[in-house]
Amino acid sequence: MSTEDQEDELLALTSIYAEDEFKRTDAAAGGEFQLCLELPSDFVVSIKSNSATNSSADNFENTVSFLPPIVLNFELPPGYPSTTPPNFTLSCKWLTPTQLSLLCQRLDDLWEENSGCVVIFPWIQFLKEETLDYLNIKSPYEIDVSSNGLQSWMQTTEKTCEDGVSLEKAPYDKRAIQDVQSVPALVRCILDFNEAQQKKVFDSKLFLCNICFMEKLGSECTHFKACEHVYCNYCLKDYFVVQIKDGQVHALNCPEPKCPSVAIPAQVKDLVGEQLFSRYDRLLLQSSLDLMADIVYCPRLTCQTPVMQEPGGTMGICSVCQYAFCILCKMTFHGISPCKEPE
Repeated sequence: MSTEDQEDELLALTSIYAEDEFKRTDAAAGGEFQLCLELPSDFVVSIKSNSATNSSADNFENTVSFLPPIVLNFELPPGYPSTTPPNFTLSCKWLTPTQLSLLCQRLDDLWEENSGCVVIFPWIQFLKEETLDYLNIKSPYEIDVSSNGLQSWMQTTEKTCEDGVSLEKAPYDKRAIQDVQSVPALVRCILDFNEAQQKKVFDSKLFLCNICFMEKLGSECTHFKACEHVYCNYCLKDYFVVQIKDGQVHALNCPEPKCPSVAIPAQVKDLVGEQLFSRYDRLLLQSSLDLMADIVYCPRLTCQTPVMQEPGGTMGICSVCQYAFCILCKMTFHGISPCKEPE
C-alpha cells in the first residue's frame, strides 16, 4: 500500500471519530484510539484484593455507567495491508492481561479474515461493540488482585469467551498492557472517569428549567443529584443571590416546592462568584456556631472570635487575642467573685 493510501485511511478515520476518541501520530503513520465501551444499565464493578493486608482501601464495589477506555495504539508499516498487519498494543486499566491477550488474538484473526484490505475500522468496531460479549463480561464484574500486586490479574471463577477459550489458560500477549499502579489508583481512576463521562453526557443534553420554562443545554444548568431536579444557571443564580443577601444561607436548596435537596458549596461558588460565596460561607459558619450551646464569642468588638466553653467553668480564653473573660457577664474574668454590672 502506498503512503498516499495509508494517508487516505487515516484521514477517513479522523473524519469518522471525534478528536477525544482518535488522535493521529505526528511522527509516523499511526495513531491512538480511546475506546469507551457501552455498558449495560446498573453495571456493578468490584475489586477484592487477595493481599495479606486486605484493607478496606483495597476493596471496592460501585455501580458505574462508564469504565476507563481500552486504548489501541497502532502504526501502519510499509507493507500494510498487502502483506503486513499493523503494529499495535492494547492497554486497559480494568481488563486482565489474559483478557487483553484474547482481544489481541481476535484482532490478528480479523486481519487474516480481511487480508489485503484496510483493517483498522473493523478492529475498532469489534472492540467497541463486541468486547463485552466476546469476553463474557456481565454485571457484577469482579476483578481480583493477586497477592503479587498487579503483575498478575485473575478472575475468581472460570470464564470463557464466546469461542470457548478459557480466560485463565490463555497465554499473555506482549502487546497486552495492563497499566495500573495500585488498587487505590485504579479505584480513583474508575470513579473519576465515570463522573467525567456522566458530566459530558449531561452537558450535551437539553433540559427544561421549571423557573423560566426554557430549554437549556446541561452545560448551562445545575443538577441537584439527590433529587435529580435541573435548573438553568441564570435562574438559579438569581435565586441564590437573593437568599445570600438576605442572610438565608440555610435556604439554598432546590427551588422545587417541598424538595429537601440542598446545593453543595461548589455549586453555590460556581453560580454566585467568589465575593458573594465568601459572605455565604461566613454566614453559614456563623449560623452553625450559633446553634452550638458550648460556643460563646470573644466580647471584644474588634475580635468576636468563637470560643469553646470549658464544661462546668465560667471562663473563656480567646485563641486570637488571648482575652480571658467571664462567659456570663462578658467582663474580664473575675474568678469566684460575683459578676458586676458594667458601668
